Amino acid sequence: MKRILLVRTDRVGDVVFITPMIRELRKTFPGAFIATLTQPHTKNILINNPHLDLTLSDDLKKETFWTVVKELRKYKFSHGLMMMPTERAAYQMFLAGIKTRIGVGHKLYEVITGMKSVSRNNYNPLRHEADYCMDLARKIGVNPGKLKLEIFITEQERKEGNEFLRKFGINEDDFKIVIHTGTLGSAPNWSEEKYFQLIQKIIKDLSIPNLKIILTAQEMSDHFLNDLKSLNSNKIINISKSVDNLRELIKVIGQINIFIGPSTGPLHISDALGKKAIGLHCHRAMNCVTHQGILNEYSINLEVSAENCRKYCSADQNTCGIENGISIDEVISSIKILFDKELQTKKIQE
Repeated sequence: MKRILLVRTDRVGDVVFITPMIRELRKTFPGAFIATLTQPHTKNILINNPHLDLTLSDDLKKETFWTVVKELRKYKFSHGLMMMPTERAAYQMFLAGIKTRIGVGHKLYEVITGMKSVSRNNYNPLRHEADYCMDLARKIGVNPGKLKLEIFITEQERKEGNEFLRKFGINEDDFKIVIHTGTLGSAPNWSEEKYFQLIQKIIKDLSIPNLKIILTAQEMSDHFLNDLKSLNSNKIINISKSVDNLRELIKVIGQINIFIGPSTGPLHISDALGKKAIGLHCHRAMNCVTHQGILNEYSINLEVSAENCRKYCSADQNTCGIENGISIDEVISSIKILFDKELQTKKIQE
C-alpha cells in the first residue's frame, strides 16, 4: 500500500492548488494513506477533506526541524511529493527515510538527497499552477481528470459563518460582496484609492437589493478606512479585525454571493468553495489567468491586456500596470453579469 506525503509549505493559494491533486491521488489509489505537510495556518484549508487521512504541519522554525523529521518517520511514508523546491523539506523527507521522493527541477539539495524530479520546462508552455502540481501525481501513475479546486465546509460551519456575519448586521438574504483589497505583496494589485472609487461606484450605480459590501483584508490603511467612513453608508462593513484565523475566513467566504480581489489566497479560496468571483490579474506569466486564474465556471477573470501591458507596465515587466490596465467599469460590468446569474438561479430554484 502506498503511503503518500504531499509537501506544500508556502502560501495559502499554493496549498489550495494541491486540492485537485489530492482528489486524483485518492481516485487512483483508493487504498493509499495520503497525508499533507503544510504550514500550521494553511492546514485550515484541508480540514474536512475526505480524500486525506492526515494533515501535518511545519512552522519552518530552525529549532523544530528534527521534530518534523521524527513525526514523518512515525508514518513510514513510501512516497514524498514536493510541489516546489524547498531545501528544508527535501532534507526532512530524506532523513525521514521516505524511499521515493519527487521534487521540481534539479536544485543541488535535490541532487544530494537523490530526489527524482519533474521539470516545469521554464513554464513553456504556460499552464495553471494546479496542473504543474499535478505533474508529480502523474509521475507516480495518476491520469487526472478536470482541474477543480475544492475546500470542504460542514453544515455546522455554514451556520457558524452566518452567525458570525449576523453580529455585523449581515443577514442570510442580504446580497454579500466581499472586496479583498490586499495581497501582502504576493501579487500585483490596485491601489486603495482605486478600490475606494470602485466601492463608491457600486453604491451609486448598482441597484442591488439588501447589498452588503464586506471588507476582509487585514492590511487596509487607516486613511482608506476613514475615506470609506466618509461615505456614510451602512452597506460597507469591515470585518477584517474580527476574523481570527484562516478557517473563520473560509466560513465567511462560504456564505457570500460575489468575491472581488487580486490573484491571492482568498480569491483561490472562493474558487475552491465554488463561489462567483471576479479576479484581477496581471498579464505577466506568473500572475496571469493561465497560471493563476479562477477555475470554476461561475466566475470572471479580468486580466491586463497585452496592449495595456505594453502601455502601462515597465519594459522589464518588474513594475505591473494593473492599476490602469483593468478599469473600474470592467469590474462593474462583471458584477452586473454575476448578479444577473444569481437572479436567474433563484428563479429556477423557485
